[in-house]
Amino acid sequence: MRALIYDETLHLDRAHDEPTLQGDQVLLKITRAGICNTDLELVAGMYGFTGVLGHEFVAEVAEGPKEWLGKRVVGEINVACTECDFCRRGIPSQCRHRTTVGIDRHPGAFADYLALTSRNIHAVPDSVSDDQAVFVEPLAAALQVTKSVHISPHDRVVVLGVGKLGMLVAQVLKLLGADIVAVVRRNKQAALLNQWKIPAVSFDELEPEHAQVVVDCSGQASGFSDALHLVEPRGTLVLKSTYNGLPQADLTQIAVREIRVIGSRCGPFEAALRLLESSLVDVESLIDMRYSLDDAIKAFDHARQPGVLKVLFDY
Repeated sequence: MRALIYDETLHLDRAHDEPTLQGDQVLLKITRAGICNTDLELVAGMYGFTGVLGHEFVAEVAEGPKEWLGKRVVGEINVACTECDFCRRGIPSQCRHRTTVGIDRHPGAFADYLALTSRNIHAVPDSVSDDQAVFVEPLAAALQVTKSVHISPHDRVVVLGVGKLGMLVAQVLKLLGADIVAVVRRNKQAALLNQWKIPAVSFDELEPEHAQVVVDCSGQASGFSDALHLVEPRGTLVLKSTYNGLPQADLTQIAVREIRVIGSRCGPFEAALRLLESSLVDVESLIDMRYSLDDAIKAFDHARQPGVLKVLFDY
């Protein structure tokens, strides 16, 4: 089968071994997948990653229990052990022995087939297209912000970094009725936000220390200090970014101004599917370009360009 592999170089292996099912795994035939900022960071050296990339996908169950065969599914990326203290407490995303699809010791979805535990798959409703369903993983991550911190309709919320994930976060938070603004650098982003009636501003337009909540989706090491500049005393800073590098910030300000810093990672797939089924979030406007998996290197070169949103693989 075809598989996009990074092992110090990015290359497409056209004769990669197909997965062998183990335990309660099902065999997924990937039909669509999306390149995310984490994929770009892995290729840039984050985590010392090697292996098959990709964790945002839609697939058809090709082998497994009868009730799943032929179903269109999406899959959660954290593969938990089910036995550690975090798993017993219902927090599989922090399982002490977890592997992570396409990120940490688990083959990814930029391949023709993927083996994944049946515990991690979710059926896609008929009314949700493949183009929409490929956004379930990042949309679920956006929803996790609302689980991580209470946001009141009276709060002033700033979303920093409105790229692929930030656009979803901004839309999700708008549903809460809060006073949302998004920091943009490009007209293309501003036009999309205006379409959704979310104010788009430049960083310099915002008054320092006046936001109750700042969500950093920048993916840049400078994002943490920028967020700290904007959040008010006793406000909350939510980190959605992973950084290929170490951010620098004045941590004394966190203590002196009593800032809450909350990390936020993966989120609820079922809720993300409901939002898409109800047409409450626009994801299709975020699609910039499509490539065949055969043109994977070109796709990554495109995805690296500044301002590019979602690049998809059509299988």
